[in-house]
Amino acid sequence: MKLESIQDLADRVGEEICNSDWLLITQQRIEMFANATNDRQWIHVDVERAEREAPGGLTIAHGYLTLSLVAGFADEAMEIGGIKQVINYGLNKVRFVSPVVVGSRLRGRFVLSEFTQVNESTTQLIWRVTIEIENNERPACVADVIFRYYT
Repeated sequence: MKLESIQDLADRVGEEICNSDWLLITQQRIEMFANATNDRQWIHVDVERAEREAPGGLTIAHGYLTLSLVAGFADEAMEIGGIKQVINYGLNKVRFVSPVVVGSRLRGRFVLSEFTQVNESTTQLIWRVTIEIENNERPACVADVIFRYYT
């Protein structure tokens, strides 16, 4: 979705604004995240043990890996004219609803929850981001994400 300016969102609170494309979650991505965070719990990185002991016999992605995809999904899904910088200002609420097994495809669905003009050059938006798992009724993650946009 391409918008002329941040003000194009001012009257769209409560609306679904955009979705990202689907992203395949590979074992390589899980391993890279495990290495970056030092979270090498077997359910994420030990494929052979997961085959024997994990429900479904597959490794699962870290919840925080899933959550960390939000920024990239947002960047891919929307382009807002006149923005010089966007910063992640934090989270109000996060829930990891369903596990993400290796080989799943995820996407981000963005609903605008709140629009606040902080000052002349700063706008704060709160997004309800649902990270969906392709062909799964329940999402992987639902988070209220706060971004600040600077013009």
